[in-house]
This record gives sequence, C-alpha cells and structure tokens, in this order.
Amino acid sequence: MGENEICFEPADRYNAFLTTCKRAPHGQGKLAGVAIAVKDNISTKGIETTCASKILKGYIPPYDAHVVELLKKSGAAIVGKTNMDEFGMGTTTENSAFGPTLNPCDTGRVPGGSSGGSAAAISGGMVRMALGTDTGGSIRCPAAFCGIAGLKPTYGRVSRYGLIAYANSLEQIGPMGHTVADVSDLMQVIAGYDRRDSTSYNKPYTHTPCADIRGIKIGIPQEYFSAGVDPGVAAVVSKAIGRLEELGATAVPCSIPSMEYALAAYYVICTCEASSNLARFDGVRYGPAADTKKSWHEAYQEVRRAGFGTEVRRRIMLGTFALSSGYYGKYYAKAQVARENVKKDFARIFSEVDVIAGPTMPTVAFKLGEKSDPLSMYLTDILTVPVNLAGIPAISVPCGKAGGMPVGLQIMGRPWEDERVIDVAYASEQGCV
Repeated sequence: MGENEICFEPADRYNAFLTTCKRAPHGQGKLAGVAIAVKDNISTKGIETTCASKILKGYIPPYDAHVVELLKKSGAAIVGKTNMDEFGMGTTTENSAFGPTLNPCDTGRVPGGSSGGSAAAISGGMVRMALGTDTGGSIRCPAAFCGIAGLKPTYGRVSRYGLIAYANSLEQIGPMGHTVADVSDLMQVIAGYDRRDSTSYNKPYTHTPCADIRGIKIGIPQEYFSAGVDPGVAAVVSKAIGRLEELGATAVPCSIPSMEYALAAYYVICTCEASSNLARFDGVRYGPAADTKKSWHEAYQEVRRAGFGTEVRRRIMLGTFALSSGYYGKYYAKAQVARENVKKDFARIFSEVDVIAGPTMPTVAFKLGEKSDPLSMYLTDILTVPVNLAGIPAISVPCGKAGGMPVGLQIMGRPWEDERVIDVAYASEQGCV
C-alpha cells in the first residue's frame, strides 16, 4: 500500500456502504486527502456500481461519472459506494436489495432515502462528505432524518453524466456533509459545465458561506404547515424561522396552491421516465444474461422479475400504464401541465421574496418497517417534490429535535441562486449552535 493510500475499513454498524475500497488521493486540490463516499448509482471506474439492485450485481463501470472525475482532480479519496433505495425509488433505504440502512441517530429507525447510505455514513462519523442524488427529495429527506446538511442544486448546475438514470428531468447529483460549509466546499468541486450532459449549464460555484442575512425576505408557505405536518416538527421549524428573523430576515406569509397536485404530478412523471429508462435492463444490454433457449418475451420477463425489487416493478408498471395508448393524455400530459403550474407558483412567490422556508419532511424519521403501505410512503414526499418539479435549489439543514430525533429546515431559492440558499442555511446553522 502506498504511503498516501487510505485504507477504508469502517465498522459499518449501519449498513451504510455496499462497497468499500482502498483509494489514494489524486493530487493536491481543495479536497486533498478528504474521504468521500459516493452513492451507488453514480458510476465509478473499476468499482462495482449496483444501484442497490440485484440486476446490476457485479457491474463494474468502464468510466467515471463527471462528478467523480472532479472529485479525483480535487484530491479527494473515494472510500466506498453507499447503500440506497433500489434505483433511487424510495424514502427509507429499505428498498435496497442488500438490506436496509439504519439511522445512526436511532438504529431502530430509517435514515431516509433514497440517499440513506450517504447520510448514515456522514451522521455515523465514517466520512465528512458524500455525494447523493435527489429526484424527489432523496438528498434532503435523509439529511433531515439523520441530522446533517444536504443540497439539491439547481437543475443543470451539476452534470448528470455517469448517473444511472431514474427520472432524467427531475434528478440531480448533490453534496451532503456534516455542516453547511462542508456542503459548500463539495459544491465548489462538482458544479460547472460538462459538454457530455445536454442539460448542463456553465454555472460554476465559487461561493463562501456568509451568515449575514439582514434584509432577506423569507416566504413561509401555509401549505408547509398544514394538517399533515407533525405539530412537533412544525414547532421546531417555526422556532428556527424565528431565529432567522432575529438575525435580520423578514418572514412573509405566502401560498403555493399548486401543491395540491404536485405529488400526483411528480409520481406520474417519475414513473413514466422510470419505465423508459429501465427498459435497458433486459438481460441483453444490462443485467444477468437472458436464457437464449426461451423466447425473448419469456427471457425478458424472467430477468426483470428476478432482478428488480417490488417497488421498482411497481413504478415501472405504473409508468408503462400512464404512457400507454389512450392514457398518455389523461395522465402524463396533465402531469406536465401541473408541473408548469408549480413552476409558475414558485416564480410568483420569488418575485416577492428571496427564499422560501419550511419543514423538509412532515415527520421525523419513522421506525423500520412502519410504512408498509406504498401510498402512505409516497405521501411523506409532499414537501420535497415541488422543488424537483420546478428545478430550483433547496437545502435541508438541522434546526433542532422533536421527540429526540433531528428535524430539518428546508430553504428553497430561485434558479441559480444556490449561493443564497447556502447563506440562509449557514445562518440558521450558526444560530442553532
């Protein structure tokens, strides 16, 4: 083993990692020698990448994702691939084919999902920073449940090249860390233009967090404090917003009427895109080799039935149905109209305020196995999915505890104003210390 090589063999009591590896730092950069965990749906050359699915067990990518290339250039040491809900489909990391991840704050509870392994690795003290992905809250949910910080960047600010797609128009790779400063440092490394991603913009991030938020107007949507939000969570978040007012910000009541349709629109769009994206896992292009003695239809069904878990199969079937002849206009087209209404509501509010704040999740982390009904699980995403529909930046930052478990404050901002979102989160974090 080389002089500077990092041997990473953690006492992983939380099943946070699917793969650990010995990796040497790749030079002298901003993150030189820093141990970084990478979610297992982000391609890493020479390191198994499974999306926590049996269908990709043994798959070793021949190339690095753009963000991984940037990590290596920064001198970071990639020490492992983290557990997740299979193909990013879930809110608990219980949907992994390789067992659930446990929440380090209470091992009888879920860490959130789908980037639960990354959050647990940070919360459990195994790494300082990690990469996650966020399609409908998959960075912010586990950040809130595990008491860490996690940013979903503006859509297009971080390249998705090398991300194994679930729902292209919604998902973003983003930074997670112990603190907002850690998130900001990692964002400096991974943000920027990549010609290999057609949705990528030339918007590098060079910001240093600032806690001076005097004069900032914060929109407080009534929908984020509705009957579905646990009173204890609402009280902790309201107190955190009060601290921001003490620091010079102004809270302004507002409303997002389109939230009534946001969750339904999100699940139609994401399942439709999943149906298309996961068609490649057929035993010919990807997945275990299909039985060539059987008809293509039989072999295709057999490979996918054995390789995909229950939730993945459910979402593929829902998406396939919604895209089928006679139903496209009734579901997918209407969902896109609802999405535009969500964007318009955010644009209207942001013409009057600088950021929007509310709870990240409607409850604290629930117990393992508690949400067995898919519909009740989907409902927990109500406060996070509007951000993905609109493509705006949002961060979850710890702001206190309810019932002994962490509560996340969600700060949402205008497109490309990730820096302002970071500043308000940083001010909140400093006020909570």
